[in-house]
Amino acid sequence: MRLTRRHLLASAALLGAAPLLPARADASRTLRILVGFPPGGGSDAIARLLADRLKDVLAMTVVVDNRPGAGGQIAAQVLKSAPADGLTLFLTHDHTISILPQVVKNPGFDPARDFVAAGGFATFVNGLAVSPGTPAARFADYVDWVRRAQGGKSAVGIPAPASTPEFLVRLLGRRYGLDLVAAPYRGSAPMMADMLGNQIAAGIGSVQDFIENHRAGKLRMLAVLGAQRQQALPDVPTFAELGLAGFEDQPYYGFYAPAGTSEAALARFSDALAQVVAQPQVRETLTTMGLTVGYMTPAQLTARERAYTRVWTRIIRESGFTPQ
Repeated sequence: MRLTRRHLLASAALLGAAPLLPARADASRTLRILVGFPPGGGSDAIARLLADRLKDVLAMTVVVDNRPGAGGQIAAQVLKSAPADGLTLFLTHDHTISILPQVVKNPGFDPARDFVAAGGFATFVNGLAVSPGTPAARFADYVDWVRRAQGGKSAVGIPAPASTPEFLVRLLGRRYGLDLVAAPYRGSAPMMADMLGNQIAAGIGSVQDFIENHRAGKLRMLAVLGAQRQQALPDVPTFAELGLAGFEDQPYYGFYAPAGTSEAALARFSDALAQVVAQPQVRETLTTMGLTVGYMTPAQLTARERAYTRVWTRIIRESGFTPQ
């Protein structure tokens, strides 16, 4: 999601009224939050929103360090080599932790060995959206348009190669007898730019990437994954409603630290995250972005990650995908 400057400023003003529960002052140190995608996308906006609140709760400087490329792989490698002192964390979602190790032969990191969960804060769903120039108001219209007007073949943008959206593109193609080709981008921001410019007819990504432009009528979301319709998008049906079941498990957002980070450092950050997520204004803003907000302890985030990884390991194997 490409948040406008006005949107971000408004969010910051809204959050500024939140009550603070400061932790031990540590102004001499800086907490670095790694983000594996470029500025302007959904993950970057979320990181900056949380960083702004964490700095007050932790009473220290918090900076966002964008390390875009390879679907978060570069940022993950940076985390692996970072000191295990509690001052470098990786804000990421399912793709880097659960999917990349299944689709890349040598990703340069092993989440189970190299990382430790520091706390989670939300789940979300992916969805399909079409560009303003694509004449489809419903998912059935989109399928019919590809079949009749495009000769059965069309490109679908995805924010990273070998990602959950790519496997959904493959599944949709098989399910509806279409030749859908996944077109990978380096993050959601450049994908959104091409969609808004009608350079590509459709895209699959997280709800938070699309929701603002959907509300503004600049593109149209046609379907979302998940077991039920999203609170922020009550007008958009689930793929399960459309007859495509099996994608109800929801991806997650969380923070990870280098392996070897002390329990005390993890507990301090996790407690601060819990305080931030509990603030009504934070919850409201993240919900507006399309997230289902809910604090997860490190153990709860680990359990969700492992369950999600098991589901997608099976899906990836059944798809016949060969790790690159």
